[in-house]
Amino acid sequence: MINRIMADQMRAQAQWFPVLSVTGPRQSGKSTLVKSVFDAYAYANLEDPQLRREALEDPVGFIRTRPSKLIIDEAQYAPELFSVIQVVSDERGEAGQYILSGSQNFLLTKRIGQSLAGRVGLLKLLSVSYEECRDYNPACSPESFMFTGGYPRLLSTGMPASIFFSSYLDTYVERDVAEYLDVRNLTAFRRFVRLCALSAGNLVNYSSLARDADIDARTAKAWLSMLDASYITFTLQPYYRNAGKRLTKSPKIYYHDTGLLCYLLGISSAEQLVSSEYFGAICENFIVSETQKRHLNRGVRPELYFYRDDRKVEVDLLDFTDAHEKKLVEVKSGQTYRDAHARHLQTVGDELGIPVANRYVVSRVEHGFKSSAAAVATYDEWLLG
Repeated sequence: MINRIMADQMRAQAQWFPVLSVTGPRQSGKSTLVKSVFDAYAYANLEDPQLRREALEDPVGFIRTRPSKLIIDEAQYAPELFSVIQVVSDERGEAGQYILSGSQNFLLTKRIGQSLAGRVGLLKLLSVSYEECRDYNPACSPESFMFTGGYPRLLSTGMPASIFFSSYLDTYVERDVAEYLDVRNLTAFRRFVRLCALSAGNLVNYSSLARDADIDARTAKAWLSMLDASYITFTLQPYYRNAGKRLTKSPKIYYHDTGLLCYLLGISSAEQLVSSEYFGAICENFIVSETQKRHLNRGVRPELYFYRDDRKVEVDLLDFTDAHEKKLVEVKSGQTYRDAHARHLQTVGDELGIPVANRYVVSRVEHGFKSSAAAVATYDEWLLG
């Protein structure tokens, strides 16, 4: 079994809040983990049509006739339950009463915010991180993980990535997209998802995406919001708090799982990945997404940005999650370090007051070392250190 770092955080938050919400993409291991951590709890999965109908038709009866320690899986299917959970959890006044999980963030979070504000611990469980994969399989390399990604079924069964992701996308489009976004042209949506993959690591350009997908810009925004809300993609916001600078204000787009990204880009092996024209962008996506997972798995809200100004000075990642240890990161896919790699780190670091020790070039060098301008770290040192 793959050990999930978030398990400790789940146990802790269930002692603090009456309700715990665990969201994340389909098949990221949410159900397996919550049932393992809370193995004494009753379990109800609203994917079951009969249970879903019961929850929708009689939400009060659904909650009151079940034990006070209850896991409700795919809870977004019956949002009427949340107001009942609010009343019942307040009556009982205990921590750890309900565990809600779901794969549709835009529905679950909205209803939780309306009904359970202040009563719920919020956690996001993404696909298995590189850190978790290395614990499960010490032979795992950054390149092999980038290609395969972190969906538990892929890692534990050895299923070919192409077969898994083909099925995954079919399920996602047919069940989530068609039901919640009323997308009538599913072929166009599939094309849009692939176009977003071509944009990974780049600024979001709705006009370009709309033109290439043969849709309007408003639809492109709605579809990208859907991808974000269902944990397929996420956007990294620019850092632009310095009013005296002309800084980029458009976000960048990334995929939560690089295995899915590789599949969408037509990459069929780890060897092909390394020689691909997209390798640099995928490496950047890998470091950004895995840095985000590292924080989320510990129950910490990431404060991640990128920097770009009108002088074309750019830094890939600003990790400001720890206000006392702000870090700048430039990601490189090559195996050789050059002083030029740290040039923008020096400019931005001096401007933002980030010490040299917290300026990193993260690359595929064999060993990390200190240069005069930055700390040079391997992918393993950055993600496992």
